[in-house]
Amino acid sequence: MANQHHPTPMLDELENGPWPSFISGIKRLRDDHPDDRIKNVTNDLLGQLEHSYETRKGYWKGGTVSVFGYGSGIIPRFSEVSKAFPESREFHTVRVQPPAGNFYSTAMLRQLGDSWEKYGSGLITFHGQTGNAMFIGVNTTNTQGFFDEINEYGWDLGGAGPCVRTGMSCVGAARCEQSCTNEQRAHRVLLNRFTDDVHRPSLPYKFKFKVSGCPNDCVNAIERSDFAVIGTWRDEIKIDQEEVKNFVAEYGRDKVHLDVINRCPSKCMTLNEDNTLHIEDSNCVRCMHCINVMTKALSPGDDKGVSILVGGKRTLKIGDLMGTVIVPFMKLDTEEDYQGLVELAENIIDFWAENGLEHERCGEMIERIGLVNFLKGMGLEADPNMVSHPRQSSYIRMDDYDEAAENYLRQKMEKRQAAAG
Repeated sequence: MANQHHPTPMLDELENGPWPSFISGIKRLRDDHPDDRIKNVTNDLLGQLEHSYETRKGYWKGGTVSVFGYGSGIIPRFSEVSKAFPESREFHTVRVQPPAGNFYSTAMLRQLGDSWEKYGSGLITFHGQTGNAMFIGVNTTNTQGFFDEINEYGWDLGGAGPCVRTGMSCVGAARCEQSCTNEQRAHRVLLNRFTDDVHRPSLPYKFKFKVSGCPNDCVNAIERSDFAVIGTWRDEIKIDQEEVKNFVAEYGRDKVHLDVINRCPSKCMTLNEDNTLHIEDSNCVRCMHCINVMTKALSPGDDKGVSILVGGKRTLKIGDLMGTVIVPFMKLDTEEDYQGLVELAENIIDFWAENGLEHERCGEMIERIGLVNFLKGMGLEADPNMVSHPRQSSYIRMDDYDEAAENYLRQKMEKRQAAAG
């Protein structure tokens, strides 16, 4: 028999309005699910949540919960008001890594759902901020049983704590014509290599891989990952001049000037008198805006590869950081290319693990020690594409740098000697 329903007048208000409510979903489990265990768990969950709203205080505390052989992947939640709400006294969350590109079949989802209803609360989030499928609400005893069952048919836990975290990749070439690389392969190659580092936390803090197939960056890799793989190209944008003329005929020249040419960050485009388009490719920064507007007329070039950016993150010790370009272009075609990508990631993680401070993201370490020192540690050459503030450093040349530096230092020393008499 299910417990008597807890009164939830404050939570009931969350069901008002035009949008679906998570409260309605939990109530459906409480009222309609055939399993009394799930009914009781969700009923006490609603009771504790109502109590939190009334007192304006959270009542979940942490602890340690794991499965055999793993050091992370379970987010523990123990209730501080378990006497009043005993059925939800343990309400842990299990992080499960999604398939690359978040490609699920209905059979996969039903299988996961059946396992979760067998062991957990029935509440699932696709997906959390981390990119994981979040299975919310299981007690300590059932955690191992749920993991064993889903692991048997091919699923694994995501990362939590100071470790390599669950990776993310966009839908990519499977559904998107703008894709410039094999996103799913890059995702799998990287995460498969660092599986031990996902499950056994041993790093200064978290390290996340994300893969976007083009500079549109639909998974926010540049802003939200320590190691961003962004598909790009290095030859000319492909132009279908007939489709350019069709676009002009349909929308007018003003539309092209206002929404394409004037919005180009490097002003490298010109609409000719005959309604053809000219692009000065040497100044193109691959921002994708013109391609997004004129999708029939413009498309990425044929010499495709990836750019690697390091250090993106949200606010922690210092403010938000965008990823810094450390490899402007890398081919990802052969087995050797992918091995080179993995080796670069290994070198970065090893360097950060050795030089990063506790609870310091990779980007914060680079800010602290300086990009030049980081590049030197990686054995990478400095490149003009790495300039973080181009408007403050509008002209840079690296040829004959050593000779120029020696000449500068010699002149500086001569001035000092002259001043000293």
